[in-house]
Amino acid sequence: MHKGENEPVGRASLFSGISRNVFVLGLTSFLTDFSTELYYPLLPIFLTKVIGTGVMFVGVIEGVAESTASLLKLVSGWLSDRLNRRKALVIGGYTLSGLTRPIIAISTMGWHVLAARLIDRIGKGFRTAPRDVLIADSTDPDHRGKAFGFHRSMDHAGAVVGPLVAFILMKFIGEQYRTIFWLSSIPAILAIIVLAAFVKDIRRKDDGKKLPALTLKPFNQNFKIFLPIVILFTLGNSSDAFLILRAGNLGVATLLIPILWVVLHIVKMLSSMPGGIWSDKAGRRLVIITGWGVYSLIYLGFAFAKAQWHIWALFAVYGIYFGLTEGAEKAFVADLVPSDLRGTAYGIYNFAIGIAAFPSSSIMGFIWETFSPETAFIFGAILSMASVLLLLAFVKGAGNEKTP
Repeated sequence: MHKGENEPVGRASLFSGISRNVFVLGLTSFLTDFSTELYYPLLPIFLTKVIGTGVMFVGVIEGVAESTASLLKLVSGWLSDRLNRRKALVIGGYTLSGLTRPIIAISTMGWHVLAARLIDRIGKGFRTAPRDVLIADSTDPDHRGKAFGFHRSMDHAGAVVGPLVAFILMKFIGEQYRTIFWLSSIPAILAIIVLAAFVKDIRRKDDGKKLPALTLKPFNQNFKIFLPIVILFTLGNSSDAFLILRAGNLGVATLLIPILWVVLHIVKMLSSMPGGIWSDKAGRRLVIITGWGVYSLIYLGFAFAKAQWHIWALFAVYGIYFGLTEGAEKAFVADLVPSDLRGTAYGIYNFAIGIAAFPSSSIMGFIWETFSPETAFIFGAILSMASVLLLLAFVKGAGNEKTP
């Protein structure tokens, strides 16, 4: 790590271990998620009510979009190791995503939105793995969970501001979805400017090692076992668009959907950094198992919810799952692999998620329409609990992990 990129942003204990790079990348994610969440909570309603697509098509859009992103994360992570450059790929990815807001604003058919979501996810695919490597390389290992937790907290803070602004806009201009989609371009542009101006690339020293190939061979058995378990969990982890649709089915007003989204992201924001810090102290595996267990219980709750207040409570507790798992999983990957293979490892990890993302949302939509929403959520809960048991039985801890 270079001194400048690893300088703490302040002396306060809350930010100890948070480098300048991590802070700026967090600010970039804040602005980007502000942009995304300004329109995303309204997108399922826009698709079904304005454009007239079916629920299953919503699932197809989300599945295709997320799978595309994860496939590209595989390539971009490996490429960043090969090129020994991260920042250029990160900037390119954020730029592509920023271009999609106007496309959604002028969409008149379902495939227009599908195309926009694909471009958006292509951008995410290019940026995610190199960005995660920058975070890991800019942070001391003892604070790695905290750094990833901070980044996720900033991301979720943007997701709090975005829906709040959407709510205020809808209050004054009504359900003018396209206007809101246009306005979401502004914070996306600011994110690119901040990233380009203040993040510094970190390049490894040329130690004569052979450039990494896109293969699992260099990685240890623990990492290789972790991957299929992540795939199984992801098969039960469908798009949150279905949670929004469930809320609508139980009578939550369209005007309140952005506020419901805010509640979720406030909990994500408040729990992400503590979750990361807990993983630094207690071990990644314990925190991930706890988070996946919470997810299973939440999906059971969505299956049997009967009243609007159930939805509000479930959305709030659902945020804890993200706080416990997002930072811990990424820190766990960094713990398990050599530093010169981190880009490739993050790419493979995200690819593992991606190959399950499309069938996950598509299966959820199929079960929802063929059987019932209740059955669809029970299916997700069963897969997530199976993943907990497999992780507990077959994956060993790393670093400060506490194992039975």
